[in-house]
Amino acid sequence: MKIWTRLLGVAMTAAMLAAGPALASDIKTVKLGTEGAFPPWNSTNADGTLEGFEIDLGKILCERMKVECEWVVQDWKGIIPALNAGKFDAIMSGMSATAKRAEVIDFSIPYGSTGQTFGVLEDSDLAKLPLNGDVFPLASKPEEAKKAIEEIKPLLKGKIIGVQSSAIAERFLQENLADVAEIREYGKTQEHDLDLMSGRVDAIMASTAYISTAMKDPANKGMILAGPRFQGGILGKGSSLGLRKGSDELKAMFDEAIASARDDGTIKELSMKWFGFDVTVY
Repeated sequence: MKIWTRLLGVAMTAAMLAAGPALASDIKTVKLGTEGAFPPWNSTNADGTLEGFEIDLGKILCERMKVECEWVVQDWKGIIPALNAGKFDAIMSGMSATAKRAEVIDFSIPYGSTGQTFGVLEDSDLAKLPLNGDVFPLASKPEEAKKAIEEIKPLLKGKIIGVQSSAIAERFLQENLADVAEIREYGKTQEHDLDLMSGRVDAIMASTAYISTAMKDPANKGMILAGPRFQGGILGKGSSLGLRKGSDELKAMFDEAIASARDDGTIKELSMKWFGFDVTVY
């Protein structure tokens, strides 16, 4: 009887181990939702094709997961509702993993972080915002971050700051600068760029990587980075894939693939290609 019990236990264990890979292989295709309008994370070419850091990384992650990738372009404002409605399986669109968003969706481990800062015109009075380029973590060094915010407030009094609606920078501005400046929201980042260049807003706030890329566009000649750079806290842990609640298997697959791309230097290599600096989150 003991021998039979032992054999039965071995057989059940073997069956359970075999079921693991079989379960994972059930996922053959993954649809990735992206805005396609947030370079260098993701952008749409004139012929409709997508390119960017996330497009390259997404292909690599899917190859390592042994699944086929399909990209779905979705406006930013409706990207989380579209995910939860089943339009695609995951969001890969420069989305920071914040506590507020985690109430309605799950996140993979982060694959990149550049922080949020200001873009202004080089001939404006805001070009001399203090603490230019200095990094202030909202979570680990809250007092230092608070002092930095208080230091720039007087210069932003009465100014108009453009920001993409529903982006993490919008929440940061509403919570920290709405008492001194007008916060003007836009559907796409390119729209607030246009208003900055035409003088309809005094500054914009977006990711450091986005503004650095936008500055290279001839249409944005004169745009520069200004002021401190904020990260962490309400700005999230870094850009991560957003997944529907309960997508545990897909999350585990992405987490493993991201960790692999992080550890072998793939993310760093793609960072240098698209940003010019390493955005890897360790």
